[in-house]
Amino acid sequence: MVARSRAFEFLARRSFTRGEGLAAGATNSRLRARSLCTPSRGIRVPIGKQQTLLDRVRPYTVLNQRSCISHVTAAQLHGLPLPWFDEDIRSIHLTNPAREAQPRRRGVVGHTTDLDRSEITYMEGVPVTSPARTFLDLATILTLDQLVAVADFLICEHDRPFEPPKVAFVPAATLRSYVEGKHHLRGLAKARAAVDLMRIGVDSPPETQLRLMLHRAGLPVFLTNYAIAGDPDVWPDLACEEYKTCSEYEGEIHKTTQKQLFDRTRDQRTAERGWIQVKVYKADMRRGDAYVVEMFKKALRRQGWNG
Repeated sequence: MVARSRAFEFLARRSFTRGEGLAAGATNSRLRARSLCTPSRGIRVPIGKQQTLLDRVRPYTVLNQRSCISHVTAAQLHGLPLPWFDEDIRSIHLTNPAREAQPRRRGVVGHTTDLDRSEITYMEGVPVTSPARTFLDLATILTLDQLVAVADFLICEHDRPFEPPKVAFVPAATLRSYVEGKHHLRGLAKARAAVDLMRIGVDSPPETQLRLMLHRAGLPVFLTNYAIAGDPDVWPDLACEEYKTCSEYEGEIHKTTQKQLFDRTRDQRTAERGWIQVKVYKADMRRGDAYVVEMFKKALRRQGWNG
């Protein structure tokens, strides 16, 4: 009995099912204790104990082993960039096979579809839609630009001399082939459009937003993951070789002393090679597309562009 009591105390450090609690030696009255809450039938959550999102969603797949964590919740688990704060997303997205009823329980957003085995990955035993499948599912929820940011994140890879190499979550060719191989799915047209717009080497959603902004304004092409000739340590976020104009999005990381020293050297090397640099801040982006595009037009004209 002592061993079973200890087993339950260990179990109750995270969310669990009522069945798991009984198997670990808890009584029905213990499972109704005030130290536990019931977010959905058959599930118990210890009040006041920190736990991961994976631990929080695990019981839902224990109760129905044919269910899979999907959509926004899968995106959170994979660390994909969403346009909302993760802690503000409380609903859990579950997908059942198409032949079954849609999941219906408190706090759950239910879906039904048939998933191939390759579209499911396991995180510590919890079934979660693969990054590529999650991208496809997000096409029914996100705007096109937000979906492009997810695609950019998935395919981002680079090998630059001043930092460790970065490997893509999903190689660009693999993601493109996967999406092109799908048919008759909601959001598929948007997913294909996002794949056409994705680019390798983009490190953050604001960089994606900036790139798409310049593209739609009809400016000369700005490339991503581009090393300025003659200096392997200078890799601007965006670069237009024809007019030697480049850009850096100055996010929060650029506020650190170490990064500011690196940036100063980078800026000097950029200018020495005849390039003009446009630095863009969050405050600039808030002023709207027209304002930011005009910043680039001025820089390009100084470099000989007559558009």
